[in-house]
Amino acid sequence: SSTPVVTDPAIVDTPPVEQAAVPSAFDLAMGTVDQLIEAGNEPTAIDRLTQLLGVPDLSDADKAAALYKRGELRFGAGSDLMGAIEDFNEMTSTYEDSVLAEDAGFLLFEAKTEAEALKAALASGDLSPTEEFEALFRLGQHQDAADLMLTRNLTPDEDYIIDMFQIGYLCDDAELTGPSYDLTEPDGTSRTVRFCEFGK
Repeated sequence: SSTPVVTDPAIVDTPPVEQAAVPSAFDLAMGTVDQLIEAGNEPTAIDRLTQLLGVPDLSDADKAAALYKRGELRFGAGSDLMGAIEDFNEMTSTYEDSVLAEDAGFLLFEAKTEAEALKAALASGDLSPTEEFEALFRLGQHQDAADLMLTRNLTPDEDYIIDMFQIGYLCDDAELTGPSYDLTEPDGTSRTVRFCEFGK
């Protein structure tokens, strides 16, 4: 008869423990950017990306990803065409080997085309004050748009009011004077805002 095999009860086969991937500082920062976008706060997301791009030891791949993301935001809801053009120009010249460079080239063409059309419209002198405000704001000339809004006593659509509040031109401060504007933020918060530096 065969001799039974005796196993050492102290030896137990256990599967290796999988180490949970620890997100990098870059991934965490980009996650914060995505959360800001989901919350409807694109201006702060753009600011966060600008801070991220200032980190000295960022890899070229991470710089390209952050730059492309900022360009996308500026071209879209961030309403800063000239800033988007700068970002996409840098993408196609400095990071031409990036997997995102080709897409950046397409968006660069679209942003330049739109910016040239808006500049031509502004130069024509045929725009109403509200249209002029919207063109300036879209180009990223937010201070010029704010000055026009104040001097011409304009009340833009609420989306512009929210953007100007998020950027920092309008503040929710009871001590401020001047014209007031009502807004409801994406999270449902209602505010009455005024120009931050007006009447202090």
